[in-house]
Amino acid sequence: MVFGKLLSALKKTRDVLTAGLSRLFSFGRKLDETFLEELEEVLYNSDLGPVGTRIVEDLKESYRKREVKEVAEVPAFLRRRLLHRLAGSEAPLVSAPQGPTVVLIVGVNGSGKTTSIAKLAAHLKKQGKSVLLGAGDTFRAAAVEQLTRWAERLGIPIVKQPTGADPAAVAFDAVAAAVARKVDYLLLDTAGRLHTQKNLMAELEKVVRVVKKQLPDAPHETLLVLDATTGQNAIRQASEFAQSAPVTGLILAKMDGTAKGGAFFGIREVLPVPVKFLGVGEGVEDLEPFAVEGYVDAILTFDKSTAPRA
Repeated sequence: MVFGKLLSALKKTRDVLTAGLSRLFSFGRKLDETFLEELEEVLYNSDLGPVGTRIVEDLKESYRKREVKEVAEVPAFLRRRLLHRLAGSEAPLVSAPQGPTVVLIVGVNGSGKTTSIAKLAAHLKKQGKSVLLGAGDTFRAAAVEQLTRWAERLGIPIVKQPTGADPAAVAFDAVAAAVARKVDYLLLDTAGRLHTQKNLMAELEKVVRVVKKQLPDAPHETLLVLDATTGQNAIRQASEFAQSAPVTGLILAKMDGTAKGGAFFGIREVLPVPVKFLGVGEGVEDLEPFAVEGYVDAILTFDKSTAPRA
């Protein structure tokens, strides 16, 4: 069950958030300034950060207008506000009308980029799509080797060159092969560039130019992989990449290993592009298409009956 897997992956985030909420919703609590301050602290600790503060400000305004009158109404209010914050963040992976769909994968080293490529390849293959991998992270030998091992394991062809080769040359060969073989998707890896390394960002721009020379409407997607465990740092990375690369979507990796899943709301504010997938486990099948309601419900689900009584 998809929701079950997502629910399990977001357990750490949910535990931080709902432990505080269960305490807040204890018997006899009143919707007052003390409650609102404690609620803001709970939201902040789940890595919602400034977004949590703004939600509490919205709640104060709704309380002033008597739209929310008591503590029992707060959970539904939170759910509505969180859903509103994520409006427009759900979208399927693009499919080119003809020819191969070229998906460029970007992100810093250690973000889970290579594994996410493998998971995406497995996801597409399971849907009956033909896939080709391009090992464009030629600056790091381990990246090419790791992607090659995944390609062999999944039975998916890969285009690669020796470590140190020109990434743009790999991109050229990979696009040419994708066109010749008439594959449905080309997943093109890029150097695990730090967002502060301007020379690597220039290299990415070069790769994009080479791809466009062969397929003018490509790349059809540029997906940024972010490590969800880094919380607020992931927000900074998203902001930097938004200024340097034409990011069209996100893959949030390692959702199962963090209590900082709430950081996505902050990411959404600095980089308002859809989230395409969530990494919800270590297995190659543990990649789920993002669904707004499923995500919000997975971090807000809690048992009010366990709340301590006054």
